[in-house]
Amino acid sequence: MGRTRARDTEHPQARLDHGGIARIVPSEFTSGFELIVDDTPQSHVDLDDPTHLHFEYIVRMGAVIDQLPSGPLTAVHLGAGALTIPRYIDATRPGSRQQVIELEAPLATLVREHLPLPKGAAIRLRIGDAREGVKRLPAAIVGSCDLVVSDVYSGAQTPAHLTSLEFYRELADLLSPGGVLLVNVADGPGLAFARRQVATIAEVLPEIGVLADTQVLKGRRFGNLVIAASAAPLPTEWLPRLLAAGPHPAKIAQGAEVTAFVQGARVVTDADAVASPRPDASLFLR
Repeated sequence: MGRTRARDTEHPQARLDHGGIARIVPSEFTSGFELIVDDTPQSHVDLDDPTHLHFEYIVRMGAVIDQLPSGPLTAVHLGAGALTIPRYIDATRPGSRQQVIELEAPLATLVREHLPLPKGAAIRLRIGDAREGVKRLPAAIVGSCDLVVSDVYSGAQTPAHLTSLEFYRELADLLSPGGVLLVNVADGPGLAFARRQVATIAEVLPEIGVLADTQVLKGRRFGNLVIAASAAPLPTEWLPRLLAAGPHPAKIAQGAEVTAFVQGARVVTDADAVASPRPDASLFLR
């Protein structure tokens, strides 16, 4: 069934620096709002319940975050969207300190005006390229982050310079010894891009888990895969049961499954990095 969208003039919108349009629209499928960029759903936010995670891959990120040691987190987020995960952390782990880097100032302004952050939330939003922004973070953050989330999209694709070994080394430097990196990767049948991303991240952070819908993980359809990585063993004891329970059943690949997943995949470097595959527009007709 196709998804009917209201006319642009009916909802808050902003023209982005790259020429596209960002809109905030009420969700047609649940409570809350969606951020739509160039007709691609980017984020879902429920202002009345920040713990309500609607998009499947965001639910999986939340499941990993819930496994981290209790208490406030120090976190860095690359790609703001509608600030869904920062809001979730603020609600579930009061006192957390979070830095968010977003390229598009008009998008950040749109979100802050129409989907305001909770009062008192320690969420600092910085404008600029994600890779350059990482280099400008306060020195005290380097080596002390419990969590780094990379979820950067220009339209429906991750830019090439945010997919390389050199980039992931910069992110690994932010992490504490037990800190976790979460990366959202979108790929289609065959998973050639995702396999290279996992192989690349594993060069920097050897403890890897890949979370996805089972059909996506088998390379049978386009979708999102969440890569969780750390220098220390991942706290994933309860994840398989949580993911299998749904509401959208999924699994986590670890150990031998990850080794098999990346077999033959080349590490990505700045010299040969490419943007993530562009999904077919029909993927977003729900």
